[in-house]
Amino acid sequence: MQREPANKADPNAIAVHVEGERIGYLPGYVAARVDLTASGSRAVEVQIFTQVLAKGLRAEAWAWLSPTPPQWQWSETNRPPLSSQAKAAAHQAGVTEMVNDALAGGGVRAVSFEQGMVNGVHYLQLVEPIKQLKREGRLDETLVLCKAAIEGAEAGREGREPAPWYTEQAAIIYRKLGQRDEEIAVLRRWLAVCPPDRRDGSRIKERLDKLTS
Repeated sequence: MQREPANKADPNAIAVHVEGERIGYLPGYVAARVDLTASGSRAVEVQIFTQVLAKGLRAEAWAWLSPTPPQWQWSETNRPPLSSQAKAAAHQAGVTEMVNDALAGGGVRAVSFEQGMVNGVHYLQLVEPIKQLKREGRLDETLVLCKAAIEGAEAGREGREPAPWYTEQAAIIYRKLGQRDEEIAVLRRWLAVCPPDRRDGSRIKERLDKLTS
């Protein structure tokens, strides 16, 4: 790893080099916490996976920053998802596993997750299906899932603001369909159940203000 204090984009950037070739950078939130002098470098172990996709070669790498021996999540027989489809499927499987574990564990956490269920599905499980339907241009079907997710997010908010992403997606779709009144209504619905101190500065309110100003 090598700090790049002269990096114009980010003077705190940390590049990762393998055999003299820079292969990428640590995420910014990780670089900010790495114990490395302003211009220093440090040897670390790196794991690299590649896959030939339709658009060409895809490569991703992981650097082990702990002083303990590496304990990699991935291996030759358990490769990471590299294509967008594989990543989406892996994310969906992870969310479903988390929801099932929470429900099976009982107690307060199970009750919390149960509150976010709509027709047997937790609203967190609807992210990837919404994205997929939206990519396919099936906007009416996307709206059905958005509305279900909004209902679940409201029921499971536990006094906090509902997860805004589903409302944002519904508003975007209404905009594409030219349904301005419905767009305004779904934004106002989120604000109506959002704690007053969380409304100002939210992207929902900013979007609504632009629509109604």
